[in-house]
Amino acid sequence: MKVLPFTIPKPKRDALILQEDEQLSFYEFLHQHEEFQISLIEQGQGTLIVGDSVGFYNAGDVIVLAGKLPHVFKSNTTLGQKSHMLSVFFTKTSFGHGFFDTEELKSLISFFKKAENGFKVTSPGEKIINIFQKLQKVSKLDRFILFFKLLKHLNNAKHEVLSSFISEKGYTDNEGQRMSAVFQYSMTHFHEKISLDEIAREAAMTTNAFCKYFKKRTRKTYITFLNELRIEEACKFLREE
Repeated sequence: MKVLPFTIPKPKRDALILQEDEQLSFYEFLHQHEEFQISLIEQGQGTLIVGDSVGFYNAGDVIVLAGKLPHVFKSNTTLGQKSHMLSVFFTKTSFGHGFFDTEELKSLISFFKKAENGFKVTSPGEKIINIFQKLQKVSKLDRFILFFKLLKHLNNAKHEVLSSFISEKGYTDNEGQRMSAVFQYSMTHFHEKISLDEIAREAAMTTNAFCKYFKKRTRKTYITFLNELRIEEACKFLREE
């Protein structure tokens, strides 16, 4: 199965795609898609990889990702609780070419710029959360209105940048499968000693070629990435204690 690109199911005539994920674990493979993604974590926690960064997510987080930005939500299943996420997907042409370039919407330029790196709203507040929870319950016209209210609030909200990595082209299928294999192996075995030779074999590359490849794609060495992953997991463990 091709891990990348990931296709968001979309009704033919709908400009906005609403998706609700409620299961033990979110889709836990590195993936990317054409659409912008705005997600509210209703329940659950875990590791969040976006571009070249390793972080975490918790219930109540609102996360915004641009199209073609590689990411993965790795759910913490040890708690035995379901993961629940509400998401809105759209593209800059969902409402027609040039729609977001109109004078009335120029204030949203900064929103799209921030989304290129991905961002997490640091204090979503009731307004943003209430809009999310209403989106699936209202008519499509009201959904359209609420969506732009959501963009307005997100554009003005305090936020944390998630990644310094911006990929205009995204990953090819082969690159996606290779990077997904590396990230999956790292997230499964981070508590063990992982040598560069070992992780290079997972990527089906020589050690030297892998080191150059990984740094070019993430702008950091694999050892730096692995240490960041271990630190985030340690912090998550301490928060749960």
